[in-house]
Amino acid sequence: MSDNQSLQHIAHLRREYTRGGLRRHDLPAQPLALFENWLRQTCEAQLPDPTAMCVATVDAHGQPFQRIVLLKHYDEQGLVFYTNLGSRKAAQLENNPRISALFPWHFLERQVMVLGEVEKLSTLEVIKYFHSRPRDSQIGAWVSQQSSRISARGVLESKFMELKQKFRQGEVPLPSFWGGFRIKISAMEFWQGGEHRLHDRFLYQRSGDGWTIDRLAP
Repeated sequence: MSDNQSLQHIAHLRREYTRGGLRRHDLPAQPLALFENWLRQTCEAQLPDPTAMCVATVDAHGQPFQRIVLLKHYDEQGLVFYTNLGSRKAAQLENNPRISALFPWHFLERQVMVLGEVEKLSTLEVIKYFHSRPRDSQIGAWVSQQSSRISARGVLESKFMELKQKFRQGEVPLPSFWGGFRIKISAMEFWQGGEHRLHDRFLYQRSGDGWTIDRLAP
């Protein structure tokens, strides 16, 4: 079979989702309680990058962009991730704070989608996390002007070695262009795969001090 013939068969790739369902009576009143339970099960299953989430932002022309970032903290205030503040996503969030995030836990036949708006983290929050990172990761934050064009990988490697020598003693300072965002959650949708494509989907939407819960058709 040729490569082209193999590619034509992707339309027929499918499998049944049989790991279990999600029922209304199983749902907690707060979405973060269910999220925490699912995240814990994902970690216990030892799946790669359980905290990886695909975040979507929109530029000034309405063009969506997506990329993977790592969730670093969550609580009732929201979901936290860190990034270069000069990056494309940071610039887009400065112009439009609306954001969507997706946790694609395929091996457990689950997805969690988050909708909300971001707020920048305080300098104190950023410093505390920055200095908890491995030292080489701290130096790496200084190296990359994220999303800018570079001529070759060697540019990054040379800069890294230069800064590693510069910061060989003492504490690595926090770059002024490095920070983080908190996603203030307005909605969370939980998707659990089901047999015959009869998936279970539940949408939590913020309503006053509480949440409404609706079942969605798959």
